[in-house]
Amino acid sequence: MKRFAFAALAALSLGLPAFAGEQFVDQTGYAVSGYDVVAYRGLQQAPVGQAQPEGVPGNAAITTEYNGATFAFATEENRTTFLQDPDYYAPQYDGHCAYGVSKGGKVPGNPNLWRIVDDRLYLNITKNVVGFWEEDIPGNINLAEGNWPGIEEKMASTNPIPNYTSTAPVQP
Repeated sequence: MKRFAFAALAALSLGLPAFAGEQFVDQTGYAVSGYDVVAYRGLQQAPVGQAQPEGVPGNAAITTEYNGATFAFATEENRTTFLQDPDYYAPQYDGHCAYGVSKGGKVPGNPNLWRIVDDRLYLNITKNVVGFWEEDIPGNINLAEGNWPGIEEKMASTNPIPNYTSTAPVQP
């Protein structure tokens, strides 16, 4: 009887959408601290070991909802682009630190500590963590991908980003 009940529950759950975790939202009230996730694709990435250029602040008047959070954009065009494929532009791990996920936890992601790898946007929490992340980016992504299914549905981090205050989004 237990096997039948388990099999029935498993069959029913196949028809339901996968439960997604919550997007990290900091004190700004916006995903990615109010920075424009589409704009990262137009920034020149620095070589590994060097600081990335800062992200582009979004505008509080140009927003959309995705994954339970408000995303802000610098331009209407960027918002339209995001809406065409939000999974492509949204940061991995719901905006949590990629290195933290590789270690099995959810901690905030800093929008100015980013890297695009294999067309996916990753955030990290501090400059020191970026150093650990960059020691083995492919290995850390592999670990994070293995850990993510087990932690994705847990609540989003509520911790502040250390030593960081967002100036985004720009108020109209």
